[in-house]
Amino acid sequence: MEISKDHPRYRSLVTRERLSELVREGVVAPTGLIAHGRGEAFDYMLGERTTPAADEAARVAAAHLLEARWPVITVNGNAAGLCAEGLISLARAVPARLEVNLFHRTPERIERVCRYLEGAGATDVLGREQDARLEGIASDRASCSAEGIGRADVVLIPLEDGDRAAALAAAGKTVLAIDLNPLSRTAVAASVAVVDELTRAVPNIMRHVEDLRNRPEERRRLISEFSNDRNLERMRDAMCETLHQKG
Repeated sequence: MEISKDHPRYRSLVTRERLSELVREGVVAPTGLIAHGRGEAFDYMLGERTTPAADEAARVAAAHLLEARWPVITVNGNAAGLCAEGLISLARAVPARLEVNLFHRTPERIERVCRYLEGAGATDVLGREQDARLEGIASDRASCSAEGIGRADVVLIPLEDGDRAAALAAAGKTVLAIDLNPLSRTAVAASVAVVDELTRAVPNIMRHVEDLRNRPEERRRLISEFSNDRNLERMRDAMCETLHQKG
């Protein structure tokens, strides 16, 4: 499909086409298109921009990643399709492990997502071997890698994943989420929810990682002073303000 760069929704349409192609390749699940559309609706309510509250949360997320003993970035099909190179770069910068974890799970699809990440430059991707299990999840999503999520003290979840966010928090892990829905179980269960579009949030977290790398006292201050509940309230207010302006 040819999409004119002059189209006001050019970036959105290109992203949709890419995700549709990845459905045909088996990387993105068909229902992943529904999840992406839901995210686009919330992004529209944000004005398709990174708010000050979202950038503040991204900075705190960066602080947590740098303070972690064993940070892991968990990747599903949508996250890989939208932001593979960005997530790989972030994992290298921290450094953190990358682990593929899917809701619509088959060995074949796990292999496709792992290979997709490796094709984008990732090495040592976890997820092919599922030798640990999270308590509190009835689905196959409870399966994870002992060297990844099983061992992690800090887990970054790009995109909505409420059951697993709650299970990870219950297991004593610090959960960092990137989720455009400030009302979701994922955002509420997280220690830090970055309410922003994935391809904006990941570079912002990366920027803060570089800025905070040699500033341990600043990292600890950011973590101790941050309130996820208060930040989510600010994000809801920002959405309401955008809707009022558009109305």
